[in-house]
Amino acid sequence: QVQLVESGGGLVQAGGSLRLSCAASGRIFRINAMGWYRQAPGKQRELVADITSGGSTDYADSVKGRFTISRDNAKNTVDLQMNSLNPEDTAVYYCNAHVIKYFLGSPYVYWGQGTQVTVSS
Repeated sequence: QVQLVESGGGLVQAGGSLRLSCAASGRIFRINAMGWYRQAPGKQRELVADITSGGSTDYADSVKGRFTISRDNAKNTVDLQMNSLNPEDTAVYYCNAHVIKYFLGSPYVYWGQGTQVTVSS
C-alpha cells in the first residue's frame, strides 16, 4: 500500500507564510506527477499546483507568484511554500501523487488525509 502524509498546516495571519510538506511511503517504483489541491467549505476541490518528475510545474492563477511547489524525487516528498497568504487561501490542503508500484505498472492516484490552513484577516 502507499501512504501520503502531510504536515505544516496551521493558523497564520494575512500576509504570512506557511510551508506544507508531504511524504509518500510504501510500495513505490516511481512517482510521476505530484501536486497540491485544496478544498474550501462549500466549494469543490481545486488544483493549487503540481510538478512532474522532471520538475515542470503548473499553478492555479490565484496562487501564481505567491506559492512555490518543489519535490525531492529521492525522498518521494513534495513541498508547497505559501507566501503572502490571504483569507481566500483558507482551505483543507491535500497532497496528491501518481504512483507506479511496479516496473511497467500503471500509475494510480493516491491522496493524503489533508491539512487545514487557516488565514485570518
